Amino acid sequence: MLVALTLLVAALIRTFLVQPFFIPSGSMENTLRVGDRVLVDKVSYRLGDIHRGDVVVFNGLDSFSPEVTVYTGGNPLARGLRRIGGAVGMAPPGEKDFIKRVIGVPGDHVVCCDANHLVTVNGTALSESSYLYPHDIASETRFDVTVPSGRLWVMGDHRSQSADSRAHTGDPGGGTVPESKVIGRAFTVVWPLGHATGLGTPTTYGRVGSPVAGPAAGSPYALVLAAVPPLVMVRRRRRSGTES
Repeated sequence: MLVALTLLVAALIRTFLVQPFFIPSGSMENTLRVGDRVLVDKVSYRLGDIHRGDVVVFNGLDSFSPEVTVYTGGNPLARGLRRIGGAVGMAPPGEKDFIKRVIGVPGDHVVCCDANHLVTVNGTALSESSYLYPHDIASETRFDVTVPSGRLWVMGDHRSQSADSRAHTGDPGGGTVPESKVIGRAFTVVWPLGHATGLGTPTTYGRVGSPVAGPAAGSPYALVLAAVPPLVMVRRRRRSGTES
């Protein structure tokens, strides 16, 4: 009974509160390394919004192609042990689970790259040197995306080795991930102990402003709209002069 109660409590915690997760690929190096175990907070996003800069685990079944191949053969006992190991973060997860960093939230205009070859969000350049893989650039792939409602633009920290939103721009959703598919936020590395650390939000994302509604500044449509008020004023003045 004690064993059964322990398993029940563990299952409830994993389902509703915190889930351990095994890092299966190098797409988030050096922030997360192959074999690292992280804890994923499954409560925060039920109570609040997903934020830029968060490291999230999500189900990419209908959005992304698998980055690793998970062996599923063997006898029933071996398959059962692998399933249990994956559930407690001691073995690779299923091929459908991914971990990436959120770069853009709904409505954001995400572009690569500016004159300094930096990714910009709503016109603000991101300073990503604190977490990008050494000697990687922001992106070798150029893109200009406005994130649709209810979706996210995500990228790995090891940009040259990450098949993230950039690799799926031609797919349904344009490479973005549904917010509803996010399992939770990875908030700490717990194993190995030598790499244990918290996964906070980089300060650069605090400088990004909200999406600007309407036409982009500098676009022809925006210039036309900007010219309308002066033209109206000139016309009114001419009418006033004629009437007098």
